Amino acid sequence: MRFWKAFRRGAVPSTPVKTPVGLKLRRSVPLLSLPLVSLPLLLLPFPAAAQDATETTVIAAAALPRDLSPWGMFMQADVVVKAVMIGLVFATAVTWTVWLAKTIELSKARRNARHALRELANVRNVEDAVRQVPEGAVAQLLDGALAELRLSTDRMDKEGIKARIASRLQQIEAAASRRIGLGTGVLATIGSTGPFVGLFGTVWGIMNSFIGISKSQTTNLAVVAPGIAEALLATALGLVAAIPAVMIYNLFARQIASYRALLGDGSAEITRLVGRDLDSGTMLVRRHLAAAE
Repeated sequence: MRFWKAFRRGAVPSTPVKTPVGLKLRRSVPLLSLPLVSLPLLLLPFPAAAQDATETTVIAAAALPRDLSPWGMFMQADVVVKAVMIGLVFATAVTWTVWLAKTIELSKARRNARHALRELANVRNVEDAVRQVPEGAVAQLLDGALAELRLSTDRMDKEGIKARIASRLQQIEAAASRRIGLGTGVLATIGSTGPFVGLFGTVWGIMNSFIGISKSQTTNLAVVAPGIAEALLATALGLVAAIPAVMIYNLFARQIASYRALLGDGSAEITRLVGRDLDSGTMLVRRHLAAAE
């Protein structure tokens, strides 16, 4: 009886317990004895939890049908981003096509030039050089020297003939260098503009992603992450197209410079042969004039 009376007066402390909603209540206090102001606090966590569950469901629903493979991102990208990607893939194909074609052409031209230089080092006059070097850029240099000799006569100054032959050889050498360099300009264009084209596709795709954020009225990154990944794929393709183009262009620039040096050596060797024939008195002009008559 004493315990019961003390319990009714509140003298006996009760053990605090934690309710499921996070409020500490005492077992001795009935729920109905709480103030009315405390009742809304019991109901506040439920709408927030429901909102989080709804947002999680929306995010999961938005992320599930996304295919984040390169092909899947390409198919789900915007029309403008798709056009940029197709252009960059085409530029990559052009880069490797030019690399294959020019590698074969430069290898053949440099091999012929080296072979011609070895033959020119072993001949004594222009006639022997023409027989030993039948084709190639060095053969064109020999044809130019013979053409200038045909236009010359015995009464002309020898130094003047040598100067005219050297001028003609320079023109032929420059033409051969321009011809061997055809196609490398497109590599410079792809290497310089590829990253900017890819960046344009990325900016366009991210702009569409922000528009999607405003339409979906959610700031969660999981909703717009696939769109951003699709946009960044354009930048990746731009780098894939530009980096090999720059490297191949620099490689071809060095090889073309080496080829021009070989042609310069060939021109110098032909000039020496022509000067030797002129100084020795065995000019080929008479023979060519007699053959023409």
